[in-house]
Amino acid sequence: MNTHRKQRIVLKVGSALIAPQRQGCSSRYLLAIAQFIVRCRAKGLQVILVSSGSIAAGTHRFPQNAHDEQLSEPAQLALKKAMAAAGQTEMMATWDKFFDFPTAQILLTHADLRDRERYLSIRDTISTLLTHGILPIVNENDTVTTDALKVGDNDNLSAMVAAAADARSLVICSDIDGLYNKNPHLHADARLLPEVTHIDAGIYAMAGGSHSAVGTGGMRTKIQAAEKAVSHGIDTYIVNGFKESSFNELLAGRNPGTLFRGSDTPMLERLHWFTHTVRAQGEVIVAPQDEVHSAADCARISSDEVLDVSGTFAEGDTIVLRNHDGTELAKARSNYSSRLLKFIAKQDNSELVDSFTHQRRLIATQDIALLSPKATPMEEKS
Repeated sequence: MNTHRKQRIVLKVGSALIAPQRQGCSSRYLLAIAQFIVRCRAKGLQVILVSSGSIAAGTHRFPQNAHDEQLSEPAQLALKKAMAAAGQTEMMATWDKFFDFPTAQILLTHADLRDRERYLSIRDTISTLLTHGILPIVNENDTVTTDALKVGDNDNLSAMVAAAADARSLVICSDIDGLYNKNPHLHADARLLPEVTHIDAGIYAMAGGSHSAVGTGGMRTKIQAAEKAVSHGIDTYIVNGFKESSFNELLAGRNPGTLFRGSDTPMLERLHWFTHTVRAQGEVIVAPQDEVHSAADCARISSDEVLDVSGTFAEGDTIVLRNHDGTELAKARSNYSSRLLKFIAKQDNSELVDSFTHQRRLIATQDIALLSPKATPMEEKS
């Protein structure tokens, strides 16, 4: 475990563990998980629980419609939101009955996380709850979220929460023992990887789909979450949440699954938030950039280097800068809307362009996250 971080652990539990039969919450697997949380706290670790399962827990409340394939898409979406609303209270009540200490519910959307002020508010709330011995239970707010506002899976949400909470470790429960070099359900010779020190395309290629009919997150989203967490210096474990022995091994200081080792040189906090939490609203294609070694190189890109603009975004929104060959250079805040950038890019009149850009660069310098492997970040601003 990374001993340089706070004594905090984030535990992510999926829908298949909460309501394996979609007939309400079940204690079948949750008792062992609850005991793990209690024992962690007894060891002095502060625990944050990220719990999926509100839709799965609420499905049985709508027996007439749960499997009605004739429902229109809007009606199906409204039904899922209603299931989430009904199931969330049942899920919280189920967790609460396992503990003799208080719990607190935190429901989030991606809009809460990508807004800097709200992100810091979330961080402060979690820290205050932990200081007072209260267990934060976090879930995505499926009742109100939309495609534009949702994180989409609680694996990635757990990594964002772990970064916000400055956690030491992230434990993600899966339906298999960890990451295998090939799908263990299909290949008898599949080998479990006990430790991963670098996440690359080869690691992602090993990720198969989830065999759970209840959950939405497969192994790929778990690796995505691990990549977010380890870049913040957070050790991340993928373990089999259906086995009580997984939690006993963790408490004994042993790795029961796959450990993704946290970086020894974690990203700066604000830069990590901007890279892994803020979502880009569009792209700007620029002329060949042979050398992008710093944020300042991106900030100096001029209007005559803009080749194309895609997506619709407003001034202040986040965009991705791409080289002409498709290589991602950076995520950054745009000082101009997509419409105005397109207009500027098409102009041959340099004086007209200068009238727009002489006071402001195209890219805001306070938020630039470099995506080029050769690039180095600028100093963090408070």
